[in-house]
Amino acid sequence: MDDDRVFKALADPTRRFLLDRLFVRDGRTLLELESGLEMTRFGVMKHLRVLEDAGLVVTRRSGREKLHYLNPVPIRLIHDRWINKYIERRVSALAELKIELEEQA
Repeated sequence: MDDDRVFKALADPTRRFLLDRLFVRDGRTLLELESGLEMTRFGVMKHLRVLEDAGLVVTRRSGREKLHYLNPVPIRLIHDRWINKYIERRVSALAELKIELEEQA
């Protein structure tokens, strides 16, 4: 996985909006995804291409339609690598503080 591509994809509010829509209901067409956005179909396609390149969206053909699906794995990997390790330190520090305060009481 290329973290830079995932971070770049997540940096844009339109792309986050598209991911949120897929989270609510997966397997949407381009027409469904572009509704609610004030941009051209070509603009939405460019955003979807960035999401696909980052591995955040996968597509599957169903007849003449191309369906878009959310792939949450890259986000989870980002979470595990960049967020979870910092949370652990904070939780450990709070647990140690709690023990220390209880010993003083």
